Amino acid sequence: MTTQRRRSDAYSPPAGTKIPHVASHLTADVVVRVIKLGGRAQGDPELPRLLHQAATATNTRLVIVHGGGDEVSALQRSMGVEPVFVHGRRVTSAADLDAVRMVLSGTVNKRIVAQLTSAGARAVGVSGEDGHLLTARVTDPTFGRVGGEVFSDATLIADLLNTGWVPVISPLARDRESAAGDGLNVNGDDAAAAIAAGLGADELLFLADVPGVLEAGVPLKGVNPADIADLIARGVVQGGMRAKLEAATSALRNGVRRVRIAALDGVTDTAVGTSVTLQSTRSQDPA
Repeated sequence: MTTQRRRSDAYSPPAGTKIPHVASHLTADVVVRVIKLGGRAQGDPELPRLLHQAATATNTRLVIVHGGGDEVSALQRSMGVEPVFVHGRRVTSAADLDAVRMVLSGTVNKRIVAQLTSAGARAVGVSGEDGHLLTARVTDPTFGRVGGEVFSDATLIADLLNTGWVPVISPLARDRESAAGDGLNVNGDDAAAAIAAGLGADELLFLADVPGVLEAGVPLKGVNPADIADLIARGVVQGGMRAKLEAATSALRNGVRRVRIAALDGVTDTAVGTSVTLQSTRSQDPA
């Protein structure tokens, strides 16, 4: 791991946005890990202990980005609305947005914070709408109030990391094209990728319900953009895994040093899962 935090030259803010360089805010000699929690992982009783273990590893700072799609869907159905997804990404109407906020920034975020605090971590809940952390804009009206072109001013998170906190972040953003700063739902994988890029993170880990990217039931050790395009074209990768791989590629192109997709054991075992790189050759684990 290098010791100097940097943002990739490819990672530039939207036109007219002035952002302090995160390198001036983040301690240089630490390893920064961003972990995106999948839905089922959030309910695993071992998760708080494993995250606390990861957060207290030597010279490590941990950032957690969570989803909560299953609970959002449950609330929508209780309101008589059937959730809609396209390529693994949620469609959010203007009427749905308050329910999304209530579940993600409220119920789910505070539950994870409470669990981590009970496990011994100094956890603090943050919404992506706070402190200019996440901004986005509607790029495809098909998805409604869903933000694309997600950008992160990670200064607030760097300050929290420097003072020993474990930020727990809900994936909502301010609409940078709205004078009133209206909210947008953001795919949690895209939010994690943007925050990791804004921090110049050493690793971005996507926790999944499977031990990595699977082909014929076998986890792949590594994939690159050409492999990903091939897997998508052949229908091997769909839905939520496709969204993870697209976000992983974006993170790498914007300066994140390493990206993995793994099951829960990947929190403390850095050797497991599928590594996503910009130049690796795809390979399978032994059967």
